[in-house]
Amino acid sequence: MGIELLKQEHYRIFDQTSLGNAFHATQSFAMDDTLCASVATEGAAIRSWVHHETVVLGIQDARLPHLDQGIDVLHAHGFQPVIRNSGGLAVVLDAGVLNVSLVLPERGGIDIDSGYEAMLALVRRMFAEETDAIVAGEVVGSYCPGSYDLSIAGKKFAGISQRRVRGGVAVQIYLCVNGSGSARAQLVRDFYAAALQGETTKFVYPTVVPETMASLEELLQLPLTVESCLLRVYRSLMELGATLTPSVLSEIENERFGVNLGRMLDRNEKVLGE
Repeated sequence: MGIELLKQEHYRIFDQTSLGNAFHATQSFAMDDTLCASVATEGAAIRSWVHHETVVLGIQDARLPHLDQGIDVLHAHGFQPVIRNSGGLAVVLDAGVLNVSLVLPERGGIDIDSGYEAMLALVRRMFAEETDAIVAGEVVGSYCPGSYDLSIAGKKFAGISQRRVRGGVAVQIYLCVNGSGSARAQLVRDFYAAALQGETTKFVYPTVVPETMASLEELLQLPLTVESCLLRVYRSLMELGATLTPSVLSEIENERFGVNLGRMLDRNEKVLGE
């Protein structure tokens, strides 16, 4: 079912990988909600983006007993926190991490696993010439662990999530393209150590083991860039018969984006005061 979901006739392309530091993660989550709401009439979309020195926190992270001290650790390393509008846990984003959203209409219904399998199929196609060893399954010791962690030889390089809004589903992935996967994991480990301070909580936060994570460049032992990986995304979709059109938001979508961004900013103001 995963590969069949990828076979859309047409994708609108929203490439936001080169917007720089001015492009804030709250805008990304507002964008995906906006595209979900219009995908039934406007058609499927692929959105790509990069955020610099950002740690995206989940709803459970916002309930950490010493969240302020954890945020101090992030700031000390030059990172800014953002609270997402969905589940999941802390994820590190920087210039070496490519994020991709596959936004599809829920015509006839798309079950949760099918959405995950579609993104898994896309990533496997992207790197089919280099490896057949990409595995989906929880990597214990990684940050933001889940059943659709992607790994090679036991080391996680990507995580997949989903967001469903008004007839659309955004299947989102972060790909650690280059840089040190273990250094990113060390940052998250330090964050949780400061935010928990040894306290027992109802929710069990991950015990992060930096050695369980790596970048694709480290795993495949070849030079990779965000730009080259994005080209692999486009090439894989075109090989499945899709046409790709660079796009911008319509007037109606821009209005929705403003509303969605306002909600994200309110959420972050309440939790982070920023």
